[in-house]
Formats: sequence, structure tokens, C-alpha cells
Amino acid sequence: MPGFTFDPSQPGLRKIIREHEELALRYLWYEKSSGATTREVWIAVNEKLGEGKSKSRATIINFLATMADEGVLKVREETGKGGYHGVYTPKLDEKEYVKYVVRTVHESLMRDFPEATREAVEELDLV
Repeated sequence: MPGFTFDPSQPGLRKIIREHEELALRYLWYEKSSGATTREVWIAVNEKLGEGKSKSRATIINFLATMADEGVLKVREETGKGGYHGVYTPKLDEKEYVKYVVRTVHESLMRDFPEATREAVEELDLV
């Protein structure tokens, strides 16, 4: 099950993921591409969200784990203070992630509505 829901009324990546999820991915893509722990991602996301919009660490952990399960992120275990910690790094960059989403949506539409999907694409003159 993909870690996104399509909402065409939203701009950009917000069409497919929530604000805190976008911030987490952008942090890993552009600020910590060498890797970050869930704690580092959680702190960065909450700093960017601002007062009154914070997310729990569990919310960030679950999102990062979902993205790793889908192959969007890689996770490696490292030892540190308090035991083992997951360190997340991008497996897909932003462009590759968007392409993954488009491909996933298209495959789903082709599976459930093949004729209508083909007709709509042809009408849009996209092929």
C-alpha cells in the first residue's frame, strides 16, 4: 500500500503527502542526504512546522518506516547512545519520487479502469 493519497486540490507534493511528510523528505533530500536519525528528522520537521503544529516522534518514525518499506528511503542500523538507531538516507531523489508516484497511480488506474485510462491519456494527447 503506497504511503500517499492523491488530493488534486493541493499544490506540488502536498497533492500526495501531508505537510510534515513533505518536510521530512525535503530535510533528507536537501539538508541531510548523508543520513539522519528519526530524532534529527523529528526535530527538523517540528522546527519548520512552527508553534502549535508539532508532530509526535512516532508519527515521523512511522512515516520514515513506510517510505523505507516502499523503497523511497534506505535505513541502516547504527549503534549510538542508548542502543541502535535507524539512520535514513534517500534512495529516490525528489524527481524519482514524483515519477514513482505517477507510475504507481497510472498502474493502479490501468488495473481498475484500463479502457477509461487509455482513452483519457489519448484525449490529453500525452502519448
